Amino acid sequence: MTPILHIQDLTKTYQSTGRTLTVLDRINFTVEEGSTVSIVGPSGSGKTTLLGLCAGLDRSSSGLVELNGIRLDQLSEDARAQVRNQYVGFIFQNFQLLPTLTALENVMVPLELRGEKNIKPQALDLLDKVGLANRAHHYPAQLSGGEQQRVSLARAFSNKPRILFADEPTGNLDAETSEKVVKLIFDLNREAGTTLVLVTHDAELASQTQRILRMRGGKLVSDERTSALYANG
Repeated sequence: MTPILHIQDLTKTYQSTGRTLTVLDRINFTVEEGSTVSIVGPSGSGKTTLLGLCAGLDRSSSGLVELNGIRLDQLSEDARAQVRNQYVGFIFQNFQLLPTLTALENVMVPLELRGEKNIKPQALDLLDKVGLANRAHHYPAQLSGGEQQRVSLARAFSNKPRILFADEPTGNLDAETSEKVVKLIFDLNREAGTTLVLVTHDAELASQTQRILRMRGGKLVSDERTSALYANG
């Protein structure tokens, strides 16, 4: 299996009132292409910070992040943004849709950023896959939480990412809606052959990935394989 993500001695510190606060302490792991991984741990254990560094949203204090063979820690902000747009999809807990754009326009944004042509049919097809073809011209404020998360899922897959990062994708959803969104994430992921790395508090969701990384106090305390239902391949 080819690694899509390689993390070595990853450390993140902040200066706070004259003290050094270590949020991540020498994290090491590798994620194979096409695999599904969840990162779990109590609040404040560094999960979201780790996800942001893996995705190139932020820069580490020291250590190496290699995404699809590219070292992110050596790149400028603009170069990291280019890598994200080319290889990475995101799903956030609070959806992060642009409120002034319709569902369809939100899904088209990553394609427009890549300068692709004839993007409307692609975006409509993705909305259809998440069951929202009939809501294409609605604005986020006109959609329920579950519908907004499905739009963000369609947007995440619009640039055909090699790796999808999901930060608490069901954190703001009720149990029934969560179940539908989770099924969509895994179905779309499997269909596209995308690698999935997700942060979650939900033990049941974590158990559906092939591997669980446990964090505590900024350290990686365990790395276990599961007999996941949604294993790719």
